[in-house]
Amino acid sequence: MPTDGLPLSRRRFLHGAGAAAVAAFLSACGLPVDGSPTSTLEPVSTGSGTSTGLVRPTLPSMTPTLTATVPPVSIPTTQAMVTRADFHQQALQDSPLAPTATNAPPSPTPPPAPTPTPAATPFPAGPPSKLGLFVGWYHNQIRELIATRNVAVLKTLELDPTFLAEVKALSPETLIVGRVTLGQLDLNRPDLQSEARRAVEAVLPLALDGRRAGLVDAWEGFNEPVPGNEEQMRRLAGLEAERVRLLAANGLRAVVGNFGTGQPPLEWWPAFRPALEAAQAHGGYLGLHEYSAPTIWFNTNRAPLDFGVAATDEGWLTLRYRKVYRQYLIPWGLRLPLVITECGVDGLVNDRPGPPGKGWKDFAGFWAEMGMGQDAAGNYVEQLAWYDGQLQLDDYVLGATVFAMTAFEEWRSYELKGEAAEILQQYLSVHPPRQ
Repeated sequence: MPTDGLPLSRRRFLHGAGAAAVAAFLSACGLPVDGSPTSTLEPVSTGSGTSTGLVRPTLPSMTPTLTATVPPVSIPTTQAMVTRADFHQQALQDSPLAPTATNAPPSPTPPPAPTPTPAATPFPAGPPSKLGLFVGWYHNQIRELIATRNVAVLKTLELDPTFLAEVKALSPETLIVGRVTLGQLDLNRPDLQSEARRAVEAVLPLALDGRRAGLVDAWEGFNEPVPGNEEQMRRLAGLEAERVRLLAANGLRAVVGNFGTGQPPLEWWPAFRPALEAAQAHGGYLGLHEYSAPTIWFNTNRAPLDFGVAATDEGWLTLRYRKVYRQYLIPWGLRLPLVITECGVDGLVNDRPGPPGKGWKDFAGFWAEMGMGQDAAGNYVEQLAWYDGQLQLDDYVLGATVFAMTAFEEWRSYELKGEAAEILQQYLSVHPPRQ
């Protein structure tokens, strides 16, 4: 049943005049108000019709300031105003020597009574989540999230065998994708087959080590390859198909592609078909990255504050995977399991509104101006919950790893660790464990 009008998260936004004010602001900032993309052209990046929704409690409506429901971590509320009383000294009427009556100085203003902080509004229960985590290095909060048994995919640069074993012990159904650092791929090299061998040789000592054997479910290759034309796309397909076969010869599975957000041009996908067929033949996966900014749904058909979810939704950055599958893979009979190996808010995408920035933390003030409130971490997890609701509509999607649970210094503005991870843990905990 259609649910576009239903709330999909912890808060609902103002209607009527309040929504009109938000729409006027968004229009001034260059954001689409009616939900249509700002351009019919595909943006270039650097880096059926059943509708569903996640039910969320109602946020009290206030005028003229938009104030969000308090997140799991408390924030101060507005202090109550205390009216100061003036005390008047009455003139002595029964004495001829009585002085003229004067006002006594006001008594000191008493301090306001503390206003109790409202209880945080949790996420409501929902179906099993398809959200996952990108891990750069180990932190105790990772264990807490994995212990919910509802992390669909873990993509990790941290390949310590004790860590990998702990993940599998806590959540056996979590798919672990391993990545090693290979450097940028040069598609102009005359012998790309040697690059396929190099990628596999970097993995084998780790994958076949007795302490890690069987713990990593699949291995990525080169990160975000960028073919410059259709011929390079075809040569990349040959490289990836060879990498799939070499891994399979050692009992290992591959994640092919791992293209950056908004890449490659849709019309080049037929040139990549040999890699997809090899992956399907050897139990592999397709990997894609999906980011957008200033919100995760920018450049989809959804309006800026529309948390609606429908199987007909598509986008040029996030939800681009639906175009790929509907136009190419499904007609080819290739329902290759899809892993979104990176996702989230990334200000490095081109042709977007909003302030300069990189990760979600850089957009906290902009979200507040949009009317989403001051709770940046809660706002971000709500956007991830929206994306999760979309992924749940497509059975070929296994999961999407949010970049990043833990990150290195250059990428700290993307990091979930801390308050955002606490909110995400509550979200995951009210979804059934993966079976």
